[in-house]
Amino acid sequence: MSESDDVQPIQSADEETEAEWWQDPSMPWRHKPGRADIACMAWIGVIGVWGLVMIPLRGWLMGLNVPLLVTLTGSRAAIAGLGALTRVGDYVAWWWPMLGGLVMSIKFDWVYWWAGKLWGRGMIEVWAGQSKRAAKSYARAERWAIKWGALGILLAYIPIPLPIMAVVFVLAGASGMSWRKFMLLDALASILWQMLYFLLGWSVGQPAVDVLQWYAKVANYVAIGLIVIIVGGYIMKSGNKKETADGGLSVAEVDGDIAGAGVDGEV
Repeated sequence: MSESDDVQPIQSADEETEAEWWQDPSMPWRHKPGRADIACMAWIGVIGVWGLVMIPLRGWLMGLNVPLLVTLTGSRAAIAGLGALTRVGDYVAWWWPMLGGLVMSIKFDWVYWWAGKLWGRGMIEVWAGQSKRAAKSYARAERWAIKWGALGILLAYIPIPLPIMAVVFVLAGASGMSWRKFMLLDALASILWQMLYFLLGWSVGQPAVDVLQWYAKVANYVAIGLIVIIVGGYIMKSGNKKETADGGLSVAEVDGDIAGAGVDGEV
């Protein structure tokens, strides 16, 4: 046998099988995505864009028209403001903004339930993978959500610095909870918390209205400032997202535990 017979052919890099794009570990699925997977991911992207657009709009409308802000967003701070305005007689038909706010506050929640139904914990793993800090935050939120089960949907509206709401909604879908039961519990929880914030504003009354009147004078500047922060943050993130390869710190690591998803970037 000649020496040349012992030499094994070397497989070129081009001949090696490359992983498909959907096999990227940063994706929430563990299978080739179908139309439902792509549609759900697209909706999650819509939620992200909507949340960014609404941040400066919330800041502006809080000083311009509180009832309109409640109707368009279901903002909790705006609901408290509506309660205060109702208390002093500046606004009477409070139930119409509250009804609109209820619909708008839960408008995207079904998407996270759907993500859980399709991918189980996959979406939580994606969020937690942003950074070590995010991993800790989501792990704590998930333990909390598992402990409380279906009751977690009610408690998910508690304003604490953990991404509990998104985690609870995803786990509801992953656990096999029906869409109707989920949306019913979600709507009931939203109504309860809306009334609590409304009564809080009602109890404060005129002092809260005075704050709103002062804020109206600076609302335009606040909205402009928020736009600058959002655009600047996006530019910084785009410029630094490759730095993590050598131990660098990206914007995602600094802000890793911000609930993205945000279901509820609502204030």
